[in-house]
Amino acid sequence: MFKLFKYLKPFLVLIAAVIFLLVIQAGTDLSLPDYTAKIVNVGIQQGGIEEAVPIAIREKEMDKVMLFLNNKQKDEIKENYKLLSKKNLSEEEFDNKVSEYKALENENIYELITEDKDKIEELSNIMSKALMNVKGLEMAYEKGAIPNIPNNINIWEMLSKMPKENFKILQTQIDEKFEELDKEILKQGSISAISAEYKEIGIDTEKMQTSYIFIAGAKMLGIALIGMLAAIGVGYLGSKVAAGFGKNLRHDVFKKVISFSNTEFDKISTASLITRSTNDIQQVQMFTMIMLKMMFYAPILAIGGIIKVLKTDTSMAWIIGVGVLGILILVSILFKFAVPKSKIIQKLVDKLNLVTREGLTGMLVIRAFGTQKIEEEKFDKTNLDLTKTNIYLNRIMAMMMPVMMFIMNGMTVLIVWIGAHNIDTGSIQVGDMMAFIQYAMQIMMAFLMLSMLTVMLPRAAVSSTRVAEVLETEPDIKDPKEIKDFDIDKDGIVEFRNVSFKYPNAEENILSNIDFVAKPGQTTAFIGSTGSGKSTVVNLIPRFFDVTEGEIYVNGVDIRDVKAHDLREQIGYIPQKGVLFSGTIKSNIAYGRENATESDIREAARISQALEFIEAKEKGFDSEIAQSGSNVSGGQKQRLSIARALAKKPKIYIFDDSFSALDLKTDAKLRKELSLNVKDSTILIVAQRISTIINADQIIVLDEGEIKGIGTHKDLIKNCEVYKQIALSQLSEEEVYHE
Repeated sequence: MFKLFKYLKPFLVLIAAVIFLLVIQAGTDLSLPDYTAKIVNVGIQQGGIEEAVPIAIREKEMDKVMLFLNNKQKDEIKENYKLLSKKNLSEEEFDNKVSEYKALENENIYELITEDKDKIEELSNIMSKALMNVKGLEMAYEKGAIPNIPNNINIWEMLSKMPKENFKILQTQIDEKFEELDKEILKQGSISAISAEYKEIGIDTEKMQTSYIFIAGAKMLGIALIGMLAAIGVGYLGSKVAAGFGKNLRHDVFKKVISFSNTEFDKISTASLITRSTNDIQQVQMFTMIMLKMMFYAPILAIGGIIKVLKTDTSMAWIIGVGVLGILILVSILFKFAVPKSKIIQKLVDKLNLVTREGLTGMLVIRAFGTQKIEEEKFDKTNLDLTKTNIYLNRIMAMMMPVMMFIMNGMTVLIVWIGAHNIDTGSIQVGDMMAFIQYAMQIMMAFLMLSMLTVMLPRAAVSSTRVAEVLETEPDIKDPKEIKDFDIDKDGIVEFRNVSFKYPNAEENILSNIDFVAKPGQTTAFIGSTGSGKSTVVNLIPRFFDVTEGEIYVNGVDIRDVKAHDLREQIGYIPQKGVLFSGTIKSNIAYGRENATESDIREAARISQALEFIEAKEKGFDSEIAQSGSNVSGGQKQRLSIARALAKKPKIYIFDDSFSALDLKTDAKLRKELSLNVKDSTILIVAQRISTIINADQIIVLDEGEIKGIGTHKDLIKNCEVYKQIALSQLSEEEVYHE
């Protein structure tokens, strides 16, 4: 997998942008539970009052609070609160303050003047216990629960006049009671006292609560919107990176494949190359896209969630640990069973492609022999093997989700169970428990995403290995480091010097000691029995294979010392089996020469004897050619292949048994036109029929990979027994000996 990461280099900026957006997305996701907790805790339970610090408090109530503070704490209060009264306010200021605090008309009020959050938190710690003391004594007094103090006595006046020693004893007794209470309970109690005080002052507490919930909700919507935009950005950029990554891979794989010689095609089958160029790259591309979205997002979410959980409540953190452990065990089990099957799937896809390709290309033969049933069974067997493997893998994946959901729901139940006990004891609030559940789910989802990646990884890794194998395969036919130029004085000359050749991994030569020279203006023909090496000889000229021994010279230069592209530019090659491409007749004839004119195309069609059937078509040269030329006959296909080579106007023509599908009349006309129109070029013809090559300037007779004779028809009839036997098997004695 890592071998292909170099193809991500052009997208590093986009990947950085994806990571940046993922951080934003994770940040927004991790922020939302906090706001949920605040809405429940502060907005609903605390009436919109965040801290145990009143923004305003009546002077007489502040005096009560002061009774329970030490001198340093009293100084802090005086420093951060301002006394509002008719005496120290202008008339306009007083009227404005009265609109906020109605009680100011009858009594003085202290107003909080600091906005420093740290200072407010410090004041909250100071005042929460004092406010609870005040509230607790008032409730006890009202219920007559304070011994030795009659109901008709002002308890606060009495406490203010109480000797310090006695008050300290009372303070100590009260502090002992409060030590048993959780800090959160103290805060809740003091906030309840503040809410009651606000009502006495005339502050609209309902409006305060609604305002707090509305603002918090608006912030949540804003954060959710930012998260949504970040997620859309991640999806867009991630898809762009993955699509570009796949495009570059396909481009390089195809570029590499078209540089392969026949040796490489023998090593890696055509069906496998198709699978690797499509399905395998698709698997890698899909994994890349999911990896960009999950591989960076999941760790950020998991780490952030764990930090948030530890801040929320460490007493329940162990629940998440148990859940994560359960998921890791589950993934390990699934991974063990999924990996081997993932490796098998791609090989089965190769096999299915091979069977399908053979069935489609050989359909006429299959129908002719009536073996459709056999081919169906062969396809069904391969298809069933792939289906069973996919079903097995999909069942594993299908089982994964319910088990994951069971673990997650089990965690939720456990959190609610333990959280309810903690709420009952006052150690946490309902909103904290809700936030904890959300963080726990986020952490679990992060591990779930990583688990999905690990399950997808084996198949993607197998696919990437197969793709990398193609990219790393070095073709046998390579351009030389030092490139030579063709010798203009030897234009069109093809020379074989003691050439021998054997196929890769073969033990014996298929060609041995081949020596001949083909010159411009001459026709050199090759004939021999089936398997004698005729096609192999001419396939060595364009370097479809490299010679095992000896040298081949074209235009006076060893073909291994020039660029393969430059060499093939000199050659017009017509294969034994005519190959056409989807498009039009015109595009097929002009295939080898982009700047071919209309007259060039028409002339090539005329010489190749294709003009008659082309003009008979409704659209003429613009008639469509189906894939592989399936909508034209074998003879028409050969003539169009010949026209394509003629339109290129090369120095050298190679006809590899390219007249086999033509009738004798068309064959004769075509050869006559060739002799008139390409008389300055070098022509090499591989043929089975003596009549096709009987007038050749030079006929080379091959038998078992060796030259048995070279000369004209007349010379070979006299001097070469092999040629004589071939000629007598095809022609009458009168035709054979006719001069």
